[in-house]
Amino acid sequence: MTYTADHPPLPETPDQLRARIPGWGADLDPADRPSYPRERFDPGASGARWDFPERQPELAARERSIEHGMLPPVFGTAQPLHGVSGAIRRHAYRRYSEARSAHWLLLIAADRVDTAGARVRSLASARPDDPVTETGVLGEARRHGWASRAGQHRADVHHQWLDPVLVAGPWLAAGALGWAAVRVVRRRRG
Repeated sequence: MTYTADHPPLPETPDQLRARIPGWGADLDPADRPSYPRERFDPGASGARWDFPERQPELAARERSIEHGMLPPVFGTAQPLHGVSGAIRRHAYRRYSEARSAHWLLLIAADRVDTAGARVRSLASARPDDPVTETGVLGEARRHGWASRAGQHRADVHHQWLDPVLVAGPWLAAGALGWAAVRVVRRRRG
């Protein structure tokens, strides 16, 4: 179901709900609700001088939440979907509502896949990423890192032990997999 200015019909009538649920409808009188003026759908009250802006042309298929009937008049085109991460994002938008955890978990997974792909592309380039300097690990030793970590009133004190695991863990795992692959290839040749 798409979002519109009109409210969708209730599955039960107000009288049925009032009979079934004690206290239902206590706020039906607009005078009892402080938010009532904002709930009123009055497009003329915005002060806008136009009916609907000119639509940006959609040159390529765009992801759009299933709750919305159409794309907004203007949308970003700087980062088009690509590769496996793009397929995961398309599936998340095509299949799941934004209210579902699966939608957001798939988008997070697509980000991780995109990051992994960027790391692989970096290794194949003339200037690969340097995880030691990019993560700021050297700053810990050179810029009073321990004193700042042991400082008082820090919110992250309880999970600081996990930081090296999260930063170095994927690189160590990739190195271990690479080493295992080299050993398998050597055994098969020898």
